[in-house]
Order: sequence, then C-alpha cells, then structure tokens
Amino acid sequence: MLNLLRITLLSILSGAVLFPVSAQIGGDYTYKFLTLTNSARIAGMGGNAITVMDNDVTLSLANPSLISSEMHNQLALSYVNYFTGNNIGFAMYSRTFKNAGSFVGAIQFSDYGTIQGADAAGNKTGNISASEYALSIGWGRMLSENFSIGANAKLIYSHLDTYNSFGIAVDVAGSYFTKNKLFTASLMARNIGSQIVPYRSGKYEALPFELQLGLSQGLKHLPLRFYLLFTNLQRWNLSYTDPNDPKNQVDPYTGQLNEKRGLSKFADNLMRHIVIGGELTIAKVFSVRIGYNYGRRQELKLFERTGLSGFTYGVGFRVKMFNFSYTHATYQAGSPNPNYITIAVNLQQFAKKE
Repeated sequence: MLNLLRITLLSILSGAVLFPVSAQIGGDYTYKFLTLTNSARIAGMGGNAITVMDNDVTLSLANPSLISSEMHNQLALSYVNYFTGNNIGFAMYSRTFKNAGSFVGAIQFSDYGTIQGADAAGNKTGNISASEYALSIGWGRMLSENFSIGANAKLIYSHLDTYNSFGIAVDVAGSYFTKNKLFTASLMARNIGSQIVPYRSGKYEALPFELQLGLSQGLKHLPLRFYLLFTNLQRWNLSYTDPNDPKNQVDPYTGQLNEKRGLSKFADNLMRHIVIGGELTIAKVFSVRIGYNYGRRQELKLFERTGLSGFTYGVGFRVKMFNFSYTHATYQAGSPNPNYITIAVNLQQFAKKE
C-alpha cells in the first residue's frame, strides 16, 4: 500500500509540473531518429523509456542512470524493420573501470534505404539515399544504495541526399530505488544539444529535447511489474485538430467546430503524456510484456478502424548467458507494423567458464 501511495503522489506531482506551450511537436525538430525506440524490451512496454534496476544494458540509451557495474562486459544488438523499408537499431557494449565508473558505448543507426528523388515539379531525378547515426558514450554511477546518476554524450551525423549535418547532444538522468528494488523512479532530460554543422549554412534547427519521468513498481509475492512513463513534461498541449476526424467537423446547424472542451480536453491532453506497460516474468527465464501508448493511438489510428493502434506486446527469454527479446508494435490497423528484435549476451560468463 505504501508503494502504491508513493506512485500516486509522484504521478500527481509530475502532472503539476506540466505547463502550457504550443501544440503538436511533429516537424519542429531535426534528428528525430533519436526519439525512436530501438530496444525490444522498451517497445514491449509501450515505447520510449522504462525504469527498472535489473542490469539490462539495452535500457541505457533511454536512461543512462541505470548504468551499473552489474552490466560489465555485456554486448547487445538490436534491429527493427521499420516502415517502408526503413531499418533502425543499435549495437552497444558495457565496461566498468574501478576508479572511473561504468560506461556503455553504443552506435545507433537509422537507414532509410533508397528513395526515388523528384524535383519541385514532380519529375523523377533518380534514386537518393539517406541515413543517420549517433555514436554515444554513456556513464553511470551509484551515489548511494538508493540513488544513481548517469549521462549519455552523443555525436550525431545525418546524411539526406546531398545534405549533411553534424550535431552533439547529451542525456542526463537520475534514479531513486528502494533497497529491494521493487520501486524505481527516474527523471530524464534527453537530447540536450545543438547542430554543429546544419544542413544549410546558417540554418540551425532545434534537437528533440524531452523531459521524462518514469516509475515502476514490482509486486513482492508475484513476478509482475507495472511501468508508468510521463513524456514531454516540458510541453503541455500535445493535441491537434485533425480535419479528417468525424468528431472535429463543423456542426451544420450552429456553424461551430465540434471539438473536445473542458474536462474532456484536459483528460485527452494528460493521457497523451502517459505510456503504461506491464511485464510478467516466469521462473526468471521467460517474460511476457504489454504496453499502451495513448498518444500514439490518437495520432495514428484510422477513424473507421481503430483496432489495436497504440498497443505493443512482446516476449523475452534467457538461455544461459543470452537474453532474447521480441516485440510487435501496432501503430495502425491494417498496415505493416514494425517488429523489434534484441539480443544481449553477458561476455563475463564466457570469461568465467574459461
């Protein structure tokens, strides 16, 4: 009960720090690939980030305060067959040094494949290529048995046909966890940085900065953990008026736009900040995961067929020193949706065998 009250209190406090600014963030920033979910485990809980201290190195790209010495000598690879031939993923390796702390090196990529080029009049000009990369070094340190901090430093390169850009960014995070690690809370500031070389001379664009609060609670007598993530705390209004939404049409009698107002509008805005998920682990070797992202559902659902838009579901299992994860995410009903595959191996166990 005490843990439940703690989650409720933190949820209320996090809602209080949300403040109003302009709506809809799509297209406002460059290097948006930095916000894409790569880890199959994170994707299985709704995407974005999760908070739990269980030494999973694949969580460190989203939350560097989870980096610990228990991740020493772990290698992880992840791949996602994204939309329209796009491929995204990462490769990472962790290492702990006695006096310096724990580090995770990672290369994150987004390959957009071959694209048919065209001029302003629509005439085909041949094929073009596009890809983006981020090289990151993450560092984490335990301040006490209940607190940890961490940061990711990123060097970013983006290639879009004849345009190229370089940038730098930093993620910073802090986590609190109880002694038994059943409850964990993390505050994360992601993608603080700037372009060094813009695509066009003198035309600098903002990076997708985001402030997040993640909470998780495990049950004492059941291997079940719940996750709650508050996204975009730096911006309140994430909604927009979709002209194709039947509920946003002009009333033929009054001439007014039918749109959400009052409590309904407030609840819709609040839910667009929330991602929820759950994970059931059986015998410490097999996990079943499910997540729900309300904001994604509202943005991508088809009005005539909503289906499971916004839902994700996945599994994970351990085989000796190997850890496999798979997730299928439903972005939109009736269309091909991405599959996430992540493999991690604890090389330290190989060393012990030798």
